[in-house]
Amino acid sequence: RSSLLSRSQQILLNSDLKTYLMQNLSGEPCMLSAREWVKDHAAAYIDKDLSSSSMTASDAAQSEVTTFTRLWIYSHHIYNKQKRKNIIDWAKELSLSGLCMPGKPGVVCVEGLQSSCEEFWSRVRRLTWKRILIRHREDVSLEGGGHAEIQKQRKFPALEEKCFDAHGARGNHMDLGQLYRFLEEKGCADIFQMYFGVEGH
Repeated sequence: RSSLLSRSQQILLNSDLKTYLMQNLSGEPCMLSAREWVKDHAAAYIDKDLSSSSMTASDAAQSEVTTFTRLWIYSHHIYNKQKRKNIIDWAKELSLSGLCMPGKPGVVCVEGLQSSCEEFWSRVRRLTWKRILIRHREDVSLEGGGHAEIQKQRKFPALEEKCFDAHGARGNHMDLGQLYRFLEEKGCADIFQMYFGVEGH
């Protein structure tokens, strides 16, 4: 419970937490997992504007399904082949599209249903990283939220790994100019400055 949460936000948080535990930890001790999930997700529920205080958990869950999300993830580096495979496999499993640029720095973008993006982030952040964080997040509420509406929002057809003229001593530094031009083609050029703090060209 929190004084920052309205009754409907509280119902939604509890409902989503219960779903997460049922899907991932049925029959296992789950106190720490529940605590971690709440720590990672609680702020999003405080931000949710649920205007109807009589909103039921099922109505709230229904409205979440209609949110399209795009996460821009930054990592100090992505070299490990297993991690790279996980990123691609998990995105495919969760019907997410986007981009993974391995090397140093590592850039990952995933887009799709909000719940799928959050599940992807939950899995990825559990891996061992020197540094990983969500640099930017986009959420779009969709009317109806059908498959066609979701497809319209996508900037990437699938999740693909992109390497841009790798160089450096270990061949792991990407050409960021090429990354900028790729993002520009996809209509995401403004993300470059969010990642690197400089205008791209």
